[in-house]
Amino acid sequence: MKRILLVVAYDGTNYCGWQVQKNGETIEGVLNRELSALFGEEIQVIGASRTDSGVHALGNVAVFDTKSRMPGEKISYALNSRIPEDIRIQRSVEVDADFHPRKCACTKHYEYRILNREFELPCERLNTYFYRRPLDVERMRAACPYFLGEHDFKSFCSIHTQAETTVRTIYGLEVRQEGDLIRIQVSGNGFLYNMVRIIAGTLIQIGSGIREPEVVPDIIKSRDRQAAGPTAPAKGLTLLGMDFGK
Repeated sequence: MKRILLVVAYDGTNYCGWQVQKNGETIEGVLNRELSALFGEEIQVIGASRTDSGVHALGNVAVFDTKSRMPGEKISYALNSRIPEDIRIQRSVEVDADFHPRKCACTKHYEYRILNREFELPCERLNTYFYRRPLDVERMRAACPYFLGEHDFKSFCSIHTQAETTVRTIYGLEVRQEGDLIRIQVSGNGFLYNMVRIIAGTLIQIGSGIREPEVVPDIIKSRDRQAAGPTAPAKGLTLLGMDFGK
């Protein structure tokens, strides 16, 4: 028996998130089904991040155990020939048998994309949130430092979370503008349910002039979901990747 690590990229548009569900297709479900068929044994992957319905990834990580003799680095080629074109394995490699992607130190990197212009662009419709009202990027940037460090982010978490603690550490938060495209990039040691999307929704309100950047510390201190901004739509969010051992 050996353990294989997969780096998985996917367009989440047509999936009900990562985790297996009874009422719809998921990324985990596809991988379990196709790996089981490929190796002729029951395979169940363990994902590092259980992304929500409609969320995308360039570098989610999963592991699974197999009796197969196929070299780890060849599994990506074999699996990519079987899975839908909106899921692609970027890398496969054998790792230590005790490696667990949710039980070791990890830095996760996310990006939230906003198309800020008068009319939509069809080619951006699947992975970018269209927002017509002009956004002041400098106001959004002014709010970023308040999020950095270790805080109780209960205000930026769905009330449906099952997390044991709502304390998380954000290492970096930047707002970048490239023409009509605004990128909110955030890195941290972990994120609560809908946390990045609520941060994005709050920054959008600040960029719109609805709130002031200086209100962020009060929102954090309140530990009240109603104090923060709305949850931005899932399609604008992409898990860029993760670094283990950091």
